[in-house]
Amino acid sequence: MSDWKAKRFWKEATVEQIDEAWTVRLDGRPVKTPAKRALLVPTRPLATAIAEEWQAQEGEIRPHTMPVTKTANAAIDKVAVQHAEVADMLAAYGDSDLLCYRADSPAALVERQSAQWDPLLDWAHDALGARLLPRAGIMHRPQDPQALAILSRETHALDAFRLAAFHDLVSLSGSLVIGFAAARDARPAEALWELSRLDENWQAEQWGDDEEALAQAEIKRAAFLHAKRMFALAEGTVA
Repeated sequence: MSDWKAKRFWKEATVEQIDEAWTVRLDGRPVKTPAKRALLVPTRPLATAIAEEWQAQEGEIRPHTMPVTKTANAAIDKVAVQHAEVADMLAAYGDSDLLCYRADSPAALVERQSAQWDPLLDWAHDALGARLLPRAGIMHRPQDPQALAILSRETHALDAFRLAAFHDLVSLSGSLVIGFAAARDARPAEALWELSRLDENWQAEQWGDDEEALAQAEIKRAAFLHAKRMFALAEGTVA
């Protein structure tokens, strides 16, 4: 097994506009994706964030410290080439959305779910025109096809970079509605993450914390917040 690791060879990472896209150069050399595609992103803030990650590298390149670069690479190498499949997969969450599956007991949990999750379902109806209905128990009951069609169209309308970020917002939270709420700034990302953890937090209150579960939850929380930042960078709404 080789011990070779990529090391920093450049002095300066810079941002450059190419037509309507942006790229990053290392001492004038264009950055490529792992699949050797051109790293072209839709906004200057996104390109700047990528350049900052490259500029921060010292000695050996540490990919785990470059989350924006990693997500941009995934958008170009994976999501862009199978956009419809990824969008279909995410839109399918609408028919089994976390916010719709409610406990039938105990009463305190039922009330907490209703108080905290119903407002987000109302938001989805008002902002997206899609009314999803809560269900008691774990048995699947299909949602209104018209509502699901609306959510599917909204998902398919996302470009590859926003869809790559949206993938993590939805899959980490288990909720298409939470994903859209985060993308559209309906609530602070931290608050939305906590809403996705309602059931786990309830269990912790009843039985105490599990250190391993807490550690895994923190990793997922950080990934959710990164996905929200990545979505904003792809829209050019955050520096």
